[in-house]
Amino acid sequence: MRIQKQLSNKMKNKNYYKYALVIPSQCVKESNLEGYELEAEANDGEIKIRKKKNNKSVK
Repeated sequence: MRIQKQLSNKMKNKNYYKYALVIPSQCVKESNLEGYELEAEANDGEIKIRKKKNNKSVK
């Protein structure tokens, strides 16, 4: 698994970045989260990702 930093936008002399989380396809299949909107929480060096409440799949 990897977090990648990607250039999102460049305005004047300032760069803006976004981050992409690369998750193995087997983990996505086992979690049944594919197509759902997710939310993340960061604490003590960990990032927890879960399905948003009252959320329908956008497949």
